[in-house]
Amino acid sequence: MRKLQAYSFAFVTAVAVGLVACGDDDSDFSALPEKLPDNAVSSVDDLSNCTAKKAGELEFVKDTPYVCTESEGMYKWIQVSQTEDEPEDFKVCNQNREGQYALASDEDILYTCSDEEWIPVGSVSSSDPKSSSSEKSSSRVTSSSVASSSSSSVPSSFSEGDDRSVYDAKNNTLTDYRDGHVYRTLSIGTQTWMAENLNYAYTGVPYYYSGYTSDSTSWCHSNAAANCTKYGRLYTWAAAMDSVGTWSANGKGCGYIKTCSPTYPVRGVCPEGWHLPTQTEWNTLFTAVGGSSTAGKMLKSTSGWYSSGNGTDAYSFSALPAGRRHDDGSYYREGDVAFFWSSTEAGSYYAYYMYLGYGNDIARLNYNGKYYGFSVRCVKD
Repeated sequence: MRKLQAYSFAFVTAVAVGLVACGDDDSDFSALPEKLPDNAVSSVDDLSNCTAKKAGELEFVKDTPYVCTESEGMYKWIQVSQTEDEPEDFKVCNQNREGQYALASDEDILYTCSDEEWIPVGSVSSSDPKSSSSEKSSSRVTSSSVASSSSSSVPSSFSEGDDRSVYDAKNNTLTDYRDGHVYRTLSIGTQTWMAENLNYAYTGVPYYYSGYTSDSTSWCHSNAAANCTKYGRLYTWAAAMDSVGTWSANGKGCGYIKTCSPTYPVRGVCPEGWHLPTQTEWNTLFTAVGGSSTAGKMLKSTSGWYSSGNGTDAYSFSALPAGRRHDDGSYYREGDVAFFWSSTEAGSYYAYYMYLGYGNDIARLNYNGKYYGFSVRCVKD
């Protein structure tokens, strides 16, 4: 039998807007729970006042959960339309159910219907309502702004080895199930890009060639965790290409002191359904924003660059000056330069990268040693 309890949520992404009104005919609560939640009330009128401070909270009318969320500029209680054991049991997500919520009780995750796909909103863990004060007990989604936050982690139900990703075109987000990070995304011309640097802690087995170890791990600039939060991680080319074939065989064997023939697109270290851009794809981006001579200004963030070298961030690409890591473990140029790997090789020792600097408006492609630690931006397949 389905179980409905008081829940507490870890917020993952912005709550969908354009939600259906309370009392939708598609609600599916035919099976009553063994015990009603302690915070249940008898009617919708008895729910507490839904305000900005309560955004994301969950309360129950008898056995039916309602979530407090903003819709069309107003905060209101929205009925969760169905509860099933697993998301596979949900009714089909179609235009009639756009914006509805559904709760997967077995995996304790709340979903919303967006663009004909059920998208995970938050993980659920049981809480004891008796531990609350005399106030009405409720469950909560701790809200944050996807548009302004950097990558954040979703709950432990998303784990290493869970090789899935969810792209939400409506909210411009990408959820990487491998570690639960949620990235902002953007579309420019014909391409869809991550609007943040990749921050996946790649731990593939190092790739060996001719006695040289190509370090297939990733780092935070200056080994400071706060820099991973700010800039994402730095990867060698072998790590960016996933040279050991952890996620795909397309870049397998592409390391240092070795000429390889990858199969494009190269997923590399990117989330499922996304890939490491080629030299040509970087050039396509430059063209879409007005040409390489001014692309730097258009792509750079509006803050964080040395000596007034900020850009206009006209397309919300938000490039930050993460600097680089050398093969001896030293770090350089944080604050004044951004380097992004491509999947295009330039010989056994070198690969192409995209470069932005604080001193000019140019975006250009060059090549350098595969052993450097550069940032990664992924583009949608």
